[in-house]
Amino acid sequence: MLSALRAGQEASQPHAPAEPDAPEAPKSKWRDPKRYLWLLGPITPGMVGLSWLLVWLTGVDAFWWAGSLLTFGLVPLLDHIVGPEAETTPGDLRRLEDDPFYRIATHLFLPAQYLSLIFACWLWAGGGWVTMSLVDKLGLMAAVGTVGGIAINAAHELGHKRGMSERRLSKIALAQTCYGHFFVEHNRGHHVRVATPEDPASSRLGESLYAFIARSVIGSLRSAWQLESDRLARIRKSKWSLHNEVLNAWLMTVVLFVILVAWFGVTVLPWLFGQAVIGIFLLETVNYLEHYGLRRQKLPNGRYERVRAGHSWNSNTVIANVFLFHLQRHSDHHANPMRRYQALCHADEAPQLPGGYGTMLLLAICPPLWRRVMDPRVLAHYDGDISLTALQPGYEARLRKRYPAAAQG
Repeated sequence: MLSALRAGQEASQPHAPAEPDAPEAPKSKWRDPKRYLWLLGPITPGMVGLSWLLVWLTGVDAFWWAGSLLTFGLVPLLDHIVGPEAETTPGDLRRLEDDPFYRIATHLFLPAQYLSLIFACWLWAGGGWVTMSLVDKLGLMAAVGTVGGIAINAAHELGHKRGMSERRLSKIALAQTCYGHFFVEHNRGHHVRVATPEDPASSRLGESLYAFIARSVIGSLRSAWQLESDRLARIRKSKWSLHNEVLNAWLMTVVLFVILVAWFGVTVLPWLFGQAVIGIFLLETVNYLEHYGLRRQKLPNGRYERVRAGHSWNSNTVIANVFLFHLQRHSDHHANPMRRYQALCHADEAPQLPGGYGTMLLLAICPPLWRRVMDPRVLAHYDGDISLTALQPGYEARLRKRYPAAAQG
């Protein structure tokens, strides 16, 4: 697998063309080096079964934490070793996007996701021919929650598509983490207000991850409800009905949890809520690092400037690109939200993270380390002018003291 991933460094997805009509390379000279690597995405829910298998074969209970070790240890390490992708130009961006092969990865993720959830419930309920302590069950919960967090990313990809079937699949993927309102808020809220003070999912310079998560979770929920209430009012339908996209998405979670409790017993309910919290934490951590400190400027007419590549942090590491469906090519995603993941392009003009998303997630959970790494990069992106950044209230004096040169910006 590693050799195949290394091959991805030698030919990969490209810069986004400056103009839609920019000349393209001949079709015959470009092949997607990651074409079959995308099929690795749907195997990530297998970390739940792998943990059980290792415990069952060896009797070593520490393997219940194998999912966390793989996700937050091995994957960031491989991401660092393999490094970023090289840049070549695809022969035909539209042809690449329309290729139905690439839908296999996102569509297969959902059955794998729910098989892993059912299997975990069976284990929590006493199945699996193993005895689990509280610590063991916590390790399994962490693995299931990680799958749920990755599932939100799959839901993100599906939810941006025009086809009704894929949009329904997006809601199904979100049901595990009780985060169905993301379907509304992300598409109709975040993409409109990104990198502005009105967007709860855009983090501020100096804001800690934990303060951001509290603000984003509450703000995104309120925003989703308001957006949907306004939409239904325009078409003269009650917000207290199944026409409400927020309510019907939450209903999916209720139905799912009721079925699992009826099947395996109420003993699984605390673990279901626990894994949902972990999945939400992972999603919001990714939100935190995607737009940290970046701000769209207000124009004289009172409106904000158009979203540009400079309003999203990007990364182009091979491993994270494969497992996160090119989410790291975030600037192109905001420029072309309907574009399918395989056709998203790297943008050099966007600010670049010093590592892949997995590595940056680990930095984010330690706010002093995160600020030490990222604050200078935000200031450099704005040539030292603090007034252009998305500044956390009360943080300016501390920032000027730490970076005196920026005080003159």
